[in-house]
Amino acid sequence: MGRLVHFEIHVSDMERAKAFYGEVFGWNFQDWSDYAGMPYFGAVTGNDDELGINGALMQRQSAPPETNQALNGFACTMGVENYDSTEAKIIENGGTVAMPKYALPGMAWQGYYLDTEGNIFGIHQPDVNAK
Repeated sequence: MGRLVHFEIHVSDMERAKAFYGEVFGWNFQDWSDYAGMPYFGAVTGNDDELGINGALMQRQSAPPETNQALNGFACTMGVENYDSTEAKIIENGGTVAMPKYALPGMAWQGYYLDTEGNIFGIHQPDVNAK
């Protein structure tokens, strides 16, 4: 079985992206640029005893996605404890709404955003009362 074990988010401005993901989700970063031969920062997204994976921010190697372009790749979705406060942090730190909050009835609240680099991502708050 090919389980997902790592992700990479392509960014144009590394410091701006590190600030965004650090402030919004509390991620920490480790400089792995020497190994990658380009600006590349490992993203520690949680404690080792929590369900989830770590990944990286890597220097974008081509043009960024165009506004309203169809998704061409994977969208990462982050689990959050409080949807509304996380959305506020996203907006305060330069992100924008791509698809507003909606209910996955009986399961969760979901929505999608653009980060400061033009990448789409989701947030997901489990809630059995969502409707």
